[in-house]
Formats: sequence, C-alpha cells, structure tokens
Amino acid sequence: MSEEWATLDESRRAFMINAFEIDILPGVWGDLAEEDKELPVSALAAMLLELVDRGWVEVRRVAPWTAPDGTPGCQPGEPVPRAELPAVLADPDAWEYPPDGAEWIGALTLTETPEGWRVNRIGPDEAGYPAGT
Repeated sequence: MSEEWATLDESRRAFMINAFEIDILPGVWGDLAEEDKELPVSALAAMLLELVDRGWVEVRRVAPWTAPDGTPGCQPGEPVPRAELPAVLADPDAWEYPPDGAEWIGALTLTETPEGWRVNRIGPDEAGYPAGT
C-alpha cells in the first residue's frame, strides 16, 4: 500500500475500505478498531472529515438509478457539500442501518476519490512492474 495508507490507524482505514466498497456509512462499524466502537459519533465524524479534507473520500447520499433493462436500483448521488457535512454527520441515525425492509435511498454512502484510490492501492513499483509502466 502507499506511504499514506501506512500512516492511517485501523479506524481511518475502515472508512477508506468503506469508501472503496461504496458501502453505506453504517457499514463502517464492522471494520472500526474495537476501542473506537464506543466513541461518540462526533469523534468518528472528525475521523471521516479528516479523510474528506485530504481529498480521499466523498460523502454522498444513495440515489435511485434505473439499469438499461429497466431494473430499478441505486447508486451514489452527488457529494454532500463540505459545509453541510458536520451537521449531516452529527445525526446519530445516519450511522445506523435503515430499518429492515426500508429503502436505502437517501442514506449516506462513502466513495473514494481518484486520490483515495491511489492511497488505497499498491503502486506499480510495489507490485513488481518495471519502471515506467
């Protein structure tokens, strides 16, 4: 992994993994460091905002989508504006899965940016590719 990845603690890596998976925000609970699972949402939000401010992760809302064959589905919508994120992430309900059978439309989801993708992957030199490939 990148040098930046090596500097991240387990919980910040959990947010990066969640973004790689394009999972909804509550999915991060399963990957957080055990000691961080008891932190208040405000502390977790601060961790996530660090990654947003580094340009590695975007917070979006799940939006409806229709496949070419007409099958309904969902996808990440537009990024939530940075100025709105502290208030959005302060809502404890945003950190919980929707009730059984409820739509995920509108739920927060994390996505990685191109820069986040670079941080989250092994570089060509680490993979053994010749220089310049």
